[in-house]
Amino acid sequence: HVQLVESGGGSVQAGGSLRLSCVATGYTPSSYCMAWFRQAPGREREGVAAIWAAAPTVGGGTTIYADSVKGRFTISQDYRKTTVYLQMNSLKPEDTAMYYCAAIVQRCYGLGVADFDYWGQGTQVTVS
Repeated sequence: HVQLVESGGGSVQAGGSLRLSCVATGYTPSSYCMAWFRQAPGREREGVAAIWAAAPTVGGGTTIYADSVKGRFTISQDYRKTTVYLQMNSLKPEDTAMYYCAAIVQRCYGLGVADFDYWGQGTQVTVS
């Protein structure tokens, strides 16, 4: 199984930035889709961004973004460290949520919750 551990959450003022990290351990295949989701109190979990975590030589690094974060958030990978990052800039109060890392051993096809098999415990992001 793939284990996912998130870090980097915290509190920031509107307009500020945070960078989240997600390390995949355990069984880590040579290529898989990793994504970030978020869930605010009283709301459904929603997809934020996804990346095809694979070697650059096979097209790794292809990304998908939710419209609400395009131009503000950037997902990236360090393939050798099996780590995915979410750089969040120009943060807004509506970005406040628990942020979860997720993975599935296949290419990225979308940001649906049901599309992913493995989940981390989450890291809280609060924007005031």
